Amino acid sequence: MADPASDYDVIIIGAGAAGLMCAATAGYRGRRVLVLDHAKKPGRKILMSGGGRCNFTNMNSTPANFLSDNPHYCISALKRYTPQDFLDLVDRHGVEYEEKAPGQLFCQHSAKDILDVLLTECDWSGAEIRLKTTVTAVEEAHPGYRITTNAGPLRCQSLVIATGGLSIPTMGATGFGYDIARQFGLQVLPTRAGLVPFTLPQPLKEQLAPLSGVSYPVEAQCNGQSFREPMLVTHRGLSGPAMLQISSYWHPGDTLAINLLPGQSILNDLMALRDERPQATVAHYLNQHLPRRFAQAFNDLQGWQGPLQGYRNSDIEQVAEVLEGWRVKPGGTEGYRTAEVTLGGVDTRQLSSKTMAVADRPDIFFIGEVVDVTGHLGGHNFQWAWASGVAAGNVA
Repeated sequence: MADPASDYDVIIIGAGAAGLMCAATAGYRGRRVLVLDHAKKPGRKILMSGGGRCNFTNMNSTPANFLSDNPHYCISALKRYTPQDFLDLVDRHGVEYEEKAPGQLFCQHSAKDILDVLLTECDWSGAEIRLKTTVTAVEEAHPGYRITTNAGPLRCQSLVIATGGLSIPTMGATGFGYDIARQFGLQVLPTRAGLVPFTLPQPLKEQLAPLSGVSYPVEAQCNGQSFREPMLVTHRGLSGPAMLQISSYWHPGDTLAINLLPGQSILNDLMALRDERPQATVAHYLNQHLPRRFAQAFNDLQGWQGPLQGYRNSDIEQVAEVLEGWRVKPGGTEGYRTAEVTLGGVDTRQLSSKTMAVADRPDIFFIGEVVDVTGHLGGHNFQWAWASGVAAGNVA
């Protein structure tokens, strides 16, 4: 005879953003919900996100802000649970927040405020959270599922996989969710690090190393995508929002094109400067628009010398081309160690876009980062966590 204490309507594996949101949603429906996680504390990535302030949503989030091999999949969930819906929840709990960049909402005090909202909602809905619990096996129980853990066996009617991806393994990230997907016959698309800094080949890294810490706005382009945001030079390579964003579209061997002076009419500027001040140099121009340390280093890197009066029109055109599209071939990325997200994952063609359930198994669900839906930087990935968690929680 089954032990009622080990039987649940819904078991959710993963106490992150998506899992906790799903738990509260299902709990409010009267379902008996248990959340399992091997970590000592819930929501560890929530706490570290946004520099400890948690960029918990983006009011301008649309399906266009997400990457997927099946790009239409995310539309349904995102439309049915919007940034305003989550903001309403935040407001009900009295969390103070601020808009740091257009649409990007951050906690005014601490990311803990958002985690507290989720934990309070789970408490109010009756959802139970069990930490330091490692799942070692998942089996069909006909009906439902049998979950083997280090604390004993469990059973459930509905199973939700909210285990996240491979990013930041020091926070406990594993590929367990992908293993479960494969166990039940689902395809897992190749994974790679996304929203991640670039490393540079040794010669360029050495040339730029003295500029570590310099940050300024650029426009980064790769594979038909472009982002105009700050770039940060580090002791290992290139980071900052522009580089993190474009990294999700970059593949090994690709070359980045970086416009160092977006918004400037560089060719016209240089032509006019040559006419007005023939003795001026390219370095003079760069010093007007770039951080002085970077301007000098970049000028030396390109070997631009002498007054502009000695430059032919074709020479100035060549300078403008370099500044508008500095070609950089990264050596690689920092990988999962520092990546904010994991690209790829469970192929969404096998999942219901309305419920997140497996198409031919309506009692097992995959939500959040474990699936092949990845947002841009700026709160979009949290919005996917909330939306996919609610979608599954409404039916699990």
